[in-house]
Amino acid sequence: MKKIKIFADANLVIGDIDKHLFGSFLEHLGRAVYEGIYEPGHPAADKDGFRTDVIALIRELGVPIVRYPGGNFLSGYNWRDGVGPREKRPVRLDLAWFSTESNEFGTDEFMKWCRIAGVEPMMAVNMGTGTISDAAQLVEYCNHPGGTTISEMRRANGADAPYNVRYWCIGNEMDGPWQIGHLSADEYGKKALEAAKVMRWTNGEMDGRAGANGKLKLIVSGSSNHEMPTFPEWDRVVLEHTYREADLLSMHRYYMYSAARKRPLEDFLGSADDMAEYIGTLKATIEYVRAKERSKKRVGISFDEWNIWTVTAPRTEPLWKRAPHLLEDVYTFQDALVFAGLMNTLLNNCDAVRAACLAQLVNVIAPIMTKKGGGVVRQTSFYPFRTIAGNASGDTVRAISDSDTFENMFGSARYINEAVTHDAKKREVCVSLCNYAQESREVSLELRSFGDLRAAEYLEMTSPDLFAVNTFDAPETVVPHARELPEVKNGSRAALKLPAMSWSFLKFVY
Repeated sequence: MKKIKIFADANLVIGDIDKHLFGSFLEHLGRAVYEGIYEPGHPAADKDGFRTDVIALIRELGVPIVRYPGGNFLSGYNWRDGVGPREKRPVRLDLAWFSTESNEFGTDEFMKWCRIAGVEPMMAVNMGTGTISDAAQLVEYCNHPGGTTISEMRRANGADAPYNVRYWCIGNEMDGPWQIGHLSADEYGKKALEAAKVMRWTNGEMDGRAGANGKLKLIVSGSSNHEMPTFPEWDRVVLEHTYREADLLSMHRYYMYSAARKRPLEDFLGSADDMAEYIGTLKATIEYVRAKERSKKRVGISFDEWNIWTVTAPRTEPLWKRAPHLLEDVYTFQDALVFAGLMNTLLNNCDAVRAACLAQLVNVIAPIMTKKGGGVVRQTSFYPFRTIAGNASGDTVRAISDSDTFENMFGSARYINEAVTHDAKKREVCVSLCNYAQESREVSLELRSFGDLRAAEYLEMTSPDLFAVNTFDAPETVVPHARELPEVKNGSRAALKLPAMSWSFLKFVY
């Protein structure tokens, strides 16, 4: 049996973990909103039509922030369509997903849902068909106390107090030809800069000073994936226009299993290391622009779309249907194993990645699935997200491993994928481990300088069937199980045996 050593020291800090690293995303796409979080008449719906059973799972998942309303949907969306009396709201064709949008759920409903669900809103402004004036007025609607036509509109719609939204995405995937109102990097960079300026001014920010609600966190659109022919030149050009105003640069990436590939399993298992490579390139691009700008400010990364995306079948739902069944991936154990590795990568790059949004939250490539009028189920990916989001805090510390590697379409990747976090206030050390080998591995874990450790929790998730799924009829087919706590020798050393193709999570306290 192959033996692996993993060493981590409390002094080798990568960076602090921002809670927004565990965010998610809701788009007007498929059944994410309608029949997802919002279903009036459902037995579990509250007076506002919000499904309380879904809210309970979102709280269990530990999501602190949710991006809204898109996504590709954003670039053709007029936010005014989704406010005011519902009976007067227009019904529109959604050209992003070829659906019909009733606008029954809009900004005010989202803000109310966020308050009930206990999440912070991350709003997005339309840079496709939208203008910089539209962007400024949405900030005014959300954040200005009152006394203007736009802010009084919000008050008339039932929200007397401002929403005080801090995080704002300026457009979505504007590098993509599929995007409504697609722009070149130069065109978008200039427009995003002007939008950022008027958004900050509307928030009362001027001459670098914060407004009454503090400073907005502005996110400019980076490349939609690293396979775009314009990557990373797009990111450089956009940042050179916007560096003074931007706080974060967005990046998006989805990974999939494809049986059509030459080495389908190995290629899929290499996803986490490929994600790390992508982040590394973007970090270098940001640093280049920072140096060129002679700036002391460090722009971070908002990885505001990431996930496993496996649905490849052609669409069967008719065009222009309201809330069609689209992109409803049923996640396997194999998907959850790769998903855990992606979460490890986010933790290991927390010095640069300051926010991230799992795309999406309900029904559409999501950890939570619902039935119209019926129940709700936790998909396999729900569990690593819940565990890591609920426990990883403080700092990520650098882990040094002698894991062997395997070849895949991205290059080479480690069989043992790890992340180690340390919260000095809680006096906790957490370790997330993926074993991508098809045989068991012995791991010698050495955790120095944290204090006299003892194991407090040990979870393990594995399955004899890589394609096992959780269903409404069998919702706990793939779940993590508690294992016997390992002995910690000399306060820092633990010996583990990781099953083949498994994810393990350990918590140590001192």
